Amino acid sequence: MTVRARERDGRPSPERILAEVMAAVAEHGLAELTMASLGRRLGMSGGHILYYFGSKDRIFLEALRWSEGRLAEERRALLARPIPADRKLDRFLALYLPLGPRDPRWVLWVELWARTPADEALREPQDELDAGWQDDLAALLDRGVRQRRFAPHDTAAAAAQLLALLDGLSTRVVLGLRGADREGALAHAREAARSLVPRV
Repeated sequence: MTVRARERDGRPSPERILAEVMAAVAEHGLAELTMASLGRRLGMSGGHILYYFGSKDRIFLEALRWSEGRLAEERRALLARPIPADRKLDRFLALYLPLGPRDPRWVLWVELWARTPADEALREPQDELDAGWQDDLAALLDRGVRQRRFAPHDTAAAAAQLLALLDGLSTRVVLGLRGADREGALAHAREAARSLVPRV
């Protein structure tokens, strides 16, 4: 991730900080990510980083939002492509799943899920990110019904069920559980999609 924008005072911009958070998580995981180590990467103090965000949890949340924003652009570009809905669904599944155990976006998701019961302020932003995926998937399925690629069905329910399954598969991959990898998760996701989304 190479975000080079800087503030007029010479300090890294908030966007650059978030890019470095994602890079650090990908390289070393969350266990080794401290404000001091992040500050060294950015050439600034940990206190200055907290000045931008207020807390470590907020930094994690904003890094996740930043990453998800970039994926939302990819998702919307996919949905706008003039290809059949069944092919779009397959690509949507691949976009959702983690790239592997060190996928920083999914590492942050798992971390924030664990922290949410103790911090309600984290719940609403995560719900908003989830809703974006679910709304786009339901819209994709609706379009597939109109294109007669999918049989009529409750697209909102199918989207919710499929995303819940994808979350489970993704968590197993990112935790590095035995037998869990991206290729296997994608195969299971495709099988689930065939079951949950009836074809014509």
